[in-house]
Amino acid sequence: MANNGNANGNVWQFKGNTATSDAAAVALRKLVFKMFRNYNLNSGKPILAPSPGDPSASPSFLTCPVAEEAVAAAARSGMANSYAPSPGILKARRAVADYLNGELPAKLKEEDVYITGGCNQAIEIVIDSLAGNSVANILLPRPGYPHYDARALYSCLEIRKYDLLPQKDWEIDLDGLEAAADENTVAMVLINPNNPCGNVYSYDHLNKVAEMARKLGIVVISDEVYKHVVYGDRPFIPMGIFASIAPVITLGSISKGWVVPGWRIGWIAMNDPNSILKSTGVIQAIEDCLDLTPQASLILQEALPDILEKTPKEFFDKKIKAMRHSVEFSCERLKDIPCLFCPKKPESCSYLWVKLDTSMLVNIKNDFEFCMKLVSEESVLLIPGVALGADNWVRISIGTDASVLDEIFDRIKTFYDRHAIRKLPNSMGLLQIYNDQEMEICFS
Repeated sequence: MANNGNANGNVWQFKGNTATSDAAAVALRKLVFKMFRNYNLNSGKPILAPSPGDPSASPSFLTCPVAEEAVAAAARSGMANSYAPSPGILKARRAVADYLNGELPAKLKEEDVYITGGCNQAIEIVIDSLAGNSVANILLPRPGYPHYDARALYSCLEIRKYDLLPQKDWEIDLDGLEAAADENTVAMVLINPNNPCGNVYSYDHLNKVAEMARKLGIVVISDEVYKHVVYGDRPFIPMGIFASIAPVITLGSISKGWVVPGWRIGWIAMNDPNSILKSTGVIQAIEDCLDLTPQASLILQEALPDILEKTPKEFFDKKIKAMRHSVEFSCERLKDIPCLFCPKKPESCSYLWVKLDTSMLVNIKNDFEFCMKLVSEESVLLIPGVALGADNWVRISIGTDASVLDEIFDRIKTFYDRHAIRKLPNSMGLLQIYNDQEMEICFS
């Protein structure tokens, strides 16, 4: 039992909240910092850690000058020094509604949009707003983005998983999703374009998802933060198109499309043409949560209309061209590393999602051990699949310059060669398994 006393015999009546520790334990940020601590400072190799989901440090992925000037103008204007209203300022909400409306049959109005401090805060607000029922559960994808798991744990919302199917281009296992749900299921999370798998869902598949949501009586939380990072042949389809079938809460931000995750400006959009979210109190709960949380930066809110409306198409075209090159280059280099296999070339996002075959390696049992040894021996930081809900997969961030990618894959190849199984005949005609280090000892 913990001792809450001190040297003077006082007994303190407080202690830390363990719920924060439980939630943080599954957060991606926690894992990344843990892996950084495994970096060998004496290795002589600078760490190559393409920041997870953040290509902004790369010269090939700099943000748009129009966006930078919009922020600078807002700061200089003197109009952005005060507090913002909890839902966000009207012109920012109106700009997001216009930005999202595109193909939506039921057009959003400014009152349907709430401005948040990035997509992560949007996740937190929506999860908290749905967590009022003590027996409620939420359906999350496997693999998926761990911030949903962390926030659901913190909000005491039971997590149930549904699978994405690699043999079907990472489509949702709809039968499995239905089996995981019950009368206490309140929502499902859909990530499209998908992090980490890199797929983009088709119109027909999203229509089936909406029909399943209606059958189950749940809301679809559609995370569309990567909508401007699509470089494959399949076009992005917003889930809000199907809101007449089942209500959809769309989450987004400018962090990925404009390569500015540090700016922390995002939104929640309520696609609710049948007023289901209003009648069930979800909209009121979201507005109440917004009153309890810090407002998004007013400078960024003032700048948001110009960012969304004036960014030239050429900026996105250049970024997509750079991502296509990174994908092709990385997939080619991956052929030299037999223990890693990419079952589907990504169509979106800034990652390769690859299967790890540990049977080709000596003394490496799983993806976590693979990644921890890799950062220790070669100073390369990759994300183990277990952190995203999938054992023996690895996520490689490829949103960086070609020269950095080349060095990353050189080091992974060196690591593979060092740990790869080699089979040599022994004196009795049987096979003996070695890795390179053991072979050096045997033949020295």
